[in-house]
Amino acid sequence: MRLYLINPLNPTVSLSRVKENRFNKYRIWKPLGLMIIARITPPEWDVTIIDENVRVPDYDSLPRPDLVGLTAFTSQASRAYLLASMFRGKGVPVAMGGIHATMRLAEATENVNAVVTGEAEDAWPEVLDDLASGRLSQVYNGGLVDIERVPPARHDLLSTGYAFGSIQTTRGCPLDCSFCSVTAFNGNRFRWRPIRQVVDEFKLIKENLVLIVDDNLIGTSRKHIARAKELFRAMIDAKIGKRWMCQVTTNMGEDEELVRLAAQAGCFGALIGFESPSNDGLMEINKKYNMRKGQDARSSCRTMQRHGIGVSASFIMGLDVDKPGIGKQIVDRALSCGVDSLNVTMMTPFPGTRLWDTMESQGRIAANSFPEDWKYYTLGFPVANYMHLSWRELLDEWISCLRSFYSYPRILGRFLGAVLRTRKVFANFGLLVTNLIYRRNIKLDQQIHSSFDVSRGIAHGARELGRRDGTKRDLLLDSTSEMRVDISAQSREPTDVSEL
Repeated sequence: MRLYLINPLNPTVSLSRVKENRFNKYRIWKPLGLMIIARITPPEWDVTIIDENVRVPDYDSLPRPDLVGLTAFTSQASRAYLLASMFRGKGVPVAMGGIHATMRLAEATENVNAVVTGEAEDAWPEVLDDLASGRLSQVYNGGLVDIERVPPARHDLLSTGYAFGSIQTTRGCPLDCSFCSVTAFNGNRFRWRPIRQVVDEFKLIKENLVLIVDDNLIGTSRKHIARAKELFRAMIDAKIGKRWMCQVTTNMGEDEELVRLAAQAGCFGALIGFESPSNDGLMEINKKYNMRKGQDARSSCRTMQRHGIGVSASFIMGLDVDKPGIGKQIVDRALSCGVDSLNVTMMTPFPGTRLWDTMESQGRIAANSFPEDWKYYTLGFPVANYMHLSWRELLDEWISCLRSFYSYPRILGRFLGAVLRTRKVFANFGLLVTNLIYRRNIKLDQQIHSSFDVSRGIAHGARELGRRDGTKRDLLLDSTSEMRVDISAQSREPTDVSEL
């Protein structure tokens, strides 16, 4: 029995263009969910994982599979359905899981033979049993699994093409931000894998660099922090010898012991969701945690940097409170905190979020020719109607923001500042490379988005589109329209890998 597990490509994302920018290999993460599904699959199955972000094979030249399993974030759904159509046309059944299929169940069932909703570990064996008996169902409900029973991923199946390995230690998030579907998909409480299991799986990873894909590695409460410290101590004692990145909240730098242990355990970088430079923006998206009294973001960043942990700040542009000038506000906030890199995304309503429900009820979802338009839901396209910014204005703000932060003088200044702070040159080379990757990918996204016809928004009820642009020609992105898309916390969908 032959099984293909496929992670679909989204050609509108610049990070997949490794040939144009070889450093993009540092921004491609292994599809950990498929690697876990491969571990659960019985040994009588010959399992192949295909990650189209690394290479798109000639499927016609491959042996015919008995089953195809697809995973997809929303931005991958269009490609996933094309692959499903191709294989089903050959008589091969297709199963699909992941956040998008869960949140758009009716759509998914129209395009594949079987859909696994929620976390797939418990449901996958049933899918295989039903396939063998010829009674495959349309829907299998995975729900929330007992994370303590989740086995280690098959890290051996994807041995080349990646700079980073990947691992997961927790699922769920208590913050419940309006733009994020983590709570809807994984629940609003932390579920922890046993520390010994995490340490043992770390040893299975061949890569020296690792991404911990948890949506929030350290959590927010004292109990969460205590568990994180316990994990870091176990990693130190085990002498894992890996360097890793993670996603955390602004509280990490407020605990010196936590930061010191993380650094000793191998942490060299953390993505922090600042989200908005204003309290009004934070209130709008329900990120009240970032408004805690007494917090000092600059001091927290400095604490992390002093221990050799680089800080990447993530902001959202296009909130209802955002007006012309928001790009400069974001840059000013990032510079005042002294962060090492800046990730700016566009407010994107994902299915399953409260933001989607609100914008859909208000008729503000403009890129709505589904499923084709899902490929634009990368956080790098203006897919909705924004309150105070036309699409062109939002793009201009985005461009000016990134150009300002990633100017060559500021890139050099950040690198030299880190060298002076740590007295180490080579150790800070990654910071320089990261900044240059961001800058280079602005030009790559210019190519990708040059044919994106924003004038379609008018037909979809985009009242703000063209508010100051008088002609259709002005409504089309030309060669000055540059965008950058990031994959990490990036997706504002869960980076949880329990999905198929």
